Amino acid sequence: MTSTPLTLPKRPLGPTGLMVTPICIGAAPLGDMPETFAYGVPEDRALETLRAAFASPINFMDTAAIYGNGESERRIGLVLKEMGGIPDGFVLATKADRDAKTGDFSGEQMKRSVEGSLQRLGLDRLQYVYIHDPEHSTFENVMGPGGPLEVLQAFRDQGVIEHIGISGGPVDMLIRYMETGEFSAVETHNRYTLLNRSAESLLDVAARLGMAVVNAAPYGSGMLAKGPDAYARYAYQDAPTALVERARRLAAICQGYDVPLAAAALQFSLRDPRVTTTVVGITRPERVTQTLELAVHPIPDELWPRLDAVGFDTDDPAIYRS
Repeated sequence: MTSTPLTLPKRPLGPTGLMVTPICIGAAPLGDMPETFAYGVPEDRALETLRAAFASPINFMDTAAIYGNGESERRIGLVLKEMGGIPDGFVLATKADRDAKTGDFSGEQMKRSVEGSLQRLGLDRLQYVYIHDPEHSTFENVMGPGGPLEVLQAFRDQGVIEHIGISGGPVDMLIRYMETGEFSAVETHNRYTLLNRSAESLLDVAARLGMAVVNAAPYGSGMLAKGPDAYARYAYQDAPTALVERARRLAAICQGYDVPLAAAALQFSLRDPRVTTTVVGITRPERVTQTLELAVHPIPDELWPRLDAVGFDTDDPAIYRS
């Protein structure tokens, strides 16, 4: 592989004035979530991974209140305390969440969520906060009086939150929120990868509106990084047989060009001008450097149409859920 670049170009995160690298560290698995990822991450390794991430050329990190029931934020907070706060030029995004036990998605719950994030992260201000997984509520609740958006806007008016985004699953639902004009960035996951391109319309809408697109899970939550035989899961569940077979075909084509499947999966997202930044979940310190190497691994132009010819889903990954 090529040597790791010392710097990464930065791009505007929509109209926020924040500048972020095209790669973002995804801290969900660092919250030790074996029920989601089918593996755990002990605290000492998570802290070492976070230290490596903060020391790298990457300047953007993504977490959420609900990841590991706050464990991801708590661990980030421990490392931030060591460093004396968020490094200059670094952007940390988190998410306001429903109550994991009751499902409460009220404005009051969003207030509790933000206050919990501040405490766990050891901060008095949050740079970026998404409303997270609004598919667990209704549009009317999220956007209505006293609802989640109004609560976050009040925090923004008080200077507690700088910017507000929307992060979730179903594409049509996200587009409805995007078109309100209330959000500066949209985060989509598992829906713009080599295997699934159901977020294509979302990317077009974001480009039209001038919104940032944060594309999470370019590896489909792991299969396109570890390989379908080592990790036959997509979107945090067992992958359908047909999807596993397509992943095997992608891997074989990449092998013929001496290109790691993970490099093609990552660069598929990085090369799209509509994508502002790509969120990559990282669970070991060495994965930071490896990710940067995958981002610059040489890929011949002729590989992309061959990968496209394998086919990809245009339906939302929710169809895989039992």
